[in-house]
Amino acid sequence: QLRLVESGGGFVQPGGSLRLSCAASGLTLEYYTIGWFRQAPGKEREGVSCINTSGGSTNYADPVKGRFTISRDNAKNTVYLQMNSLKPEDTAVYYCAAGPPRTYYSGRYYYPTGYNYWGQGTQVTVSS
Repeated sequence: QLRLVESGGGFVQPGGSLRLSCAASGLTLEYYTIGWFRQAPGKEREGVSCINTSGGSTNYADPVKGRFTISRDNAKNTVYLQMNSLKPEDTAVYYCAAGPPRTYYSGRYYYPTGYNYWGQGTQVTVSS
């Protein structure tokens, strides 16, 4: 069974940090572009960050640049999203998604239609 499972979400105060993990079963993540998306209540799903198959190239949406870091450990079949200096506006359900390599190289990595597999999401709440 092909599955992506996110973990690491939770409640944190502004300025705090969390590390999200995206683990896969039934598929080998090193062959996929991996994107992180988030969806806040009443808002559309938005792309946050993405990483190419080798991990040598990454991209970040403007709201998270300088605060979030995406990385992958292909030996562990896992992709991470380190989130620092969290703000209340980062509150959302965070999803990881896997798509073909062309998703990254096309530049359309923040379009959800470029991804074939999605996790169930993990809640991140930033509040004082």
